[in-house]
Amino acid sequence: MGTTITRGPATPAVGAYDRVFYTSLAAVMALTVLAGFGQTYYFRLLSGTATTLSGGGITPIVHLHGIAFSAWVLLFLVQTLLVASRRVHVHRRLGYASMGLAVTMIVVGLRTAIEAARRGSSPPGVDSLTFLAVPIVDIVLFTGFVSAALLKRRDKEAHKRLMVLAYVSIITAAIARMPGMLPLGPLVFFSVSFLFAVAGMVYDWTSRGRVHRVYVWGGGIIAVSVPLRLALSETAAWQAFARWVTR
Repeated sequence: MGTTITRGPATPAVGAYDRVFYTSLAAVMALTVLAGFGQTYYFRLLSGTATTLSGGGITPIVHLHGIAFSAWVLLFLVQTLLVASRRVHVHRRLGYASMGLAVTMIVVGLRTAIEAARRGSSPPGVDSLTFLAVPIVDIVLFTGFVSAALLKRRDKEAHKRLMVLAYVSIITAAIARMPGMLPLGPLVFFSVSFLFAVAGMVYDWTSRGRVHRVYVWGGGIIAVSVPLRLALSETAAWQAFARWVTR
């Protein structure tokens, strides 16, 4: 009498849908940036009517800032597409360009934020020196996550999550510019930007049964930074620092 062994349905390998998830996430984040900066910058470039968040004119340093950060958005999408198409060797070569671009973004981002504060440029109803704490902390977080991603470049699980968090740390500027978002206040648009990190956590949980430690501590740092920077911006020490740096 023979024995028949029936196999159940194949279980997808752990991380089998990573390429789909991270490519989709990169595409949605790129569309978010377009939605945020489209009405105030991208769609107005040709007509010369692009404006800053405060409604002021666009200076050369702001244009440079826009070019660098737009290049990051495109490069991030290209890098995820390369991994999705299994062209990892090209992805690694472009990684050096990504790091060079990140350094440019850090330098230009700091310069742009400081010059904006010096001109008194800030969202309506917010003092420019007080608001300076927001972009400065964004850049500090971006620097930290990109540096960690560089150190962990051989650990693909940690690397890709660190790069996502680096992106999350700077996408708030785009979300704040989306129609109807700015009046809701910083806690709202910071929370919306954090949803991209939450999406990564949910995907980890559903695909692996646990959340990767990078999302746990990295997401925690981003979340804690929001109330901390808002509280810091009101202190006398920050005001003194902001006056000094804008001189």
